[in-house]
Amino acid sequence: MTKILRGLRGATTAAANTSEAILEATGELLSALQEANGFAPEDVESAIFTSSPDLTAEYPARAARGLGWNDVPLLGAAEVAVPTGLKRCIRVLLHFYTTKSQRALKHMYLRGASKLRPDR
Repeated sequence: MTKILRGLRGATTAAANTSEAILEATGELLSALQEANGFAPEDVESAIFTSSPDLTAEYPARAARGLGWNDVPLLGAAEVAVPTGLKRCIRVLLHFYTTKSQRALKHMYLRGASKLRPDR
């Protein structure tokens, strides 16, 4: 089967605004997405990370490097400070090559971010 480019979403929350907590939460999310969707780092075309304004201690994208995503272009951005926004939230949008249909993909919302998509 031919692999095509697909988008995959995920989000999680960090326990605290520390480098360790941010990298732990992001690493857990990326590992879960990778395992559930059966892709390898070389299948990832790019990853866009955002974090809520209260996370300033670390770049979430560093967790991807720790998982061996060394040749993947990574982008990080800060989210808008919305008063009702989820605290210590990290989101990712992955673009990766797969033989799976868009409908077959397993998007992940872990920890406190499960509130964002209770249907998932």
